[in-house]
Amino acid sequence: MSGLRVVVVDDHRIVREGLVSLLGALEGIEVVGEAADGREALHVVGEVLPDVVVMDIQMPGLDGIEATRFLAGRHPEVRVVMLTMTEDDDTVVSAIRAGASGYLLKGAGADEVLHAVRSAATGGMVFGASVAARVAELFAGASRPAAAPAFPQLSEREHRVLDLLAAGRSNDQIAAELFVSGKTVRNTVSSVYAKLHAPDRAAAIILAREAGLGRG
Repeated sequence: MSGLRVVVVDDHRIVREGLVSLLGALEGIEVVGEAADGREALHVVGEVLPDVVVMDIQMPGLDGIEATRFLAGRHPEVRVVMLTMTEDDDTVVSAIRAGASGYLLKGAGADEVLHAVRSAATGGMVFGASVAARVAELFAGASRPAAAPAFPQLSEREHRVLDLLAAGRSNDQIAAELFVSGKTVRNTVSSVYAKLHAPDRAAAIILAREAGLGRG
């Protein structure tokens, strides 16, 4: 059985080759393509349709954030994990809004990269430790009225699932925590998107974080 199919995108050849070598040596990962910039990444992804793209941000022609935005529109089933040197607040938020399912800094260990790829492939969101702290700070000021739920249009289960999404849980983790099937979680997540008018997981998580969810 083949592993998770991954495409690596980075404009620095040595870095890209190193990532291909690193990922290719990990159990459960199959590197099926690589690209040197965002435009090439769109072409390669369209050809091989991987499970996950490991994407740099600062690249010529089309940067990683714009490439991620295009991929989210054209191939929403393909997840993107950012692996970059950039960690300023605006860039992190832009990446999440573009549809990134993970954000790691270069230098992350093999175990951390493997966890991020696996989690992204199953619908989760993963941040490196320092980035996670920055994301928490960005949304720390947002809170919801204690007297009413943040999203009254959601059922109790939908609200709980959204809370877990905002906490970074994958669909599989949510199913295990709530003792329900994976299909039930997928259906509930789809219902949450519809009721929040959120186009994707990243948008729903941002709404939830702004409402103070995901802190438990």
